[in-house]
Amino acid sequence: MENKLKKCVLALHDLGAIKFGSFTLKSKMVTPIYVDLRMTIASPQLLKDMGDLIWEKIKEPSFDQLVGVPYTALPLASYLSLKHNIPMLMKRKEAKTYGTKKLIEGVYKSGESCVIVEDLVTSGASLIETAEPLEAEGLEVLGMVAFLDREQGGKALLEEQGYNIQFVTTLSEMLMILFEEGRLTETKRQEVLDFIHSHQVTA
Repeated sequence: MENKLKKCVLALHDLGAIKFGSFTLKSKMVTPIYVDLRMTIASPQLLKDMGDLIWEKIKEPSFDQLVGVPYTALPLASYLSLKHNIPMLMKRKEAKTYGTKKLIEGVYKSGESCVIVEDLVTSGASLIETAEPLEAEGLEVLGMVAFLDREQGGKALLEEQGYNIQFVTTLSEMLMILFEEGRLTETKRQEVLDFIHSHQVTA
């Protein structure tokens, strides 16, 4: 796993999916690092490698449905659904205003179990926004798995809500890989570490 993870991190950096500078997140937080995993759709091999690493982190021995958080995690969940022959559900960003007006797309019934796939976690809000409508439909969220933990409090907040979350890697580990491979200076690595430790999300 270690070699595959290093390969993924370096491929993400080559792709420009890991950027250093000054960026404003959805939460309005200004961060010195931006990880844009939407770019992975440009590299099928990278997408597959990341998906395989995510699958290794799924602890549930059996479940009925995979769920991808819209939109970035949908390609990852789709790959896993196809490779492992597991049905997939998708929670819409908003309910349709026409036709069936459904919020959850797919075929399911109350009492089924699911695992939610996410790309990265900062606050965990998008995972909670995905889990709650599923639970309202009678589905059991057995677990959650994400590629990257930004280590800014999202894991703790999700666990406080009763959700089991697993990660492939952390921002600290990703930074260390880039540093060890000569892609990042120690000064920049420490700057980002100081930032994530001093900017924690809270409920």
